[in-house]
Amino acid sequence: MVAAEVKCLAQGKNSHMKKKDLLHCVMDSEAHEKRRKNLSPSSNQDTSHNVNVNEFKHYLCGCCAAFNNIAVTFPIQKVLFRQQLYGLRTRDAILQLKKDGLRNLYRGILPPLMQKTTTLALMFGLYEDFSCILSRHVISSPEIVTRSVAAVLAGTTEALLTPLERVQTLLQDQKNNDKFTNTLHAFKALKSYGIAEYYRGLIPILFRNGLSNVLFFGLRGPIKEYLPEAKSHSAHLVDDFICGGVLGAMLGFIFFPLNVVKTRMQSQIGGEFQSFSQVFGKIWVERNGKLTHLFRGAHLNYHRSLLSWGIINATYEFLLRLL
Repeated sequence: MVAAEVKCLAQGKNSHMKKKDLLHCVMDSEAHEKRRKNLSPSSNQDTSHNVNVNEFKHYLCGCCAAFNNIAVTFPIQKVLFRQQLYGLRTRDAILQLKKDGLRNLYRGILPPLMQKTTTLALMFGLYEDFSCILSRHVISSPEIVTRSVAAVLAGTTEALLTPLERVQTLLQDQKNNDKFTNTLHAFKALKSYGIAEYYRGLIPILFRNGLSNVLFFGLRGPIKEYLPEAKSHSAHLVDDFICGGVLGAMLGFIFFPLNVVKTRMQSQIGGEFQSFSQVFGKIWVERNGKLTHLFRGAHLNYHRSLLSWGIINATYEFLLRLL
């Protein structure tokens, strides 16, 4: 631990780091040192309870952050979904939801609630665990490499929950309002088509999860360093909201076409499994080969992601400081 602090102090002297950066560096070293001790097989049996709580806090904070986010942003996500699937304008998508009625506004919330609480728990928790394990066993690799690999591994693990995203797509599609009564009914209906039917759209999900995780975890720290120094709990909350929101909005826009193709793939029930390029080609033709039509709904997605990831990051960091 002393060696880590000395290293940070030396870096601060050589690069004329600000007091805030130096403190962050030392605190970051302390956090990683604690996690390495917790992962060590020689840990004292008396502290096993504390170790377990500490190890699972990232999973718990990620889960609670997702719940908070879904409760607030689900109606916005539903408007966006209609735009991705049918290429509607925002006003038309809202009118379509109004026609469905208030009773159906939160129809389909259970799958994203189950999926997001689980995937974000895995995203934050596995990223921390994989980072520590890789840093211990792959000593020669730069930290940026081990953390990028950890982010990809966490994203790949999240993709195991694709069936929840698949059912969410079916329940949010207006065409299926009379076909499926609830989440369980949709799951049972897909069973007759085989296990592969639950994993339609897996390829774009793998690409989206892996790459977005690398960028999110890689840029989160540097972006926060550029924000004014937080001197209170409320200031920390605002900084975390801005940091998560800016990153989420940027990544949501970059990966928007992937989600458009994924949504089209998952709206199909039965039949041939088409490749990513085939589905993208069909959508491109349907939307008259115009990039602006492909990005219909991107502006709403931008604002939803800004709010959504702001809530997620702020809630996660707030709970992490409490535990």
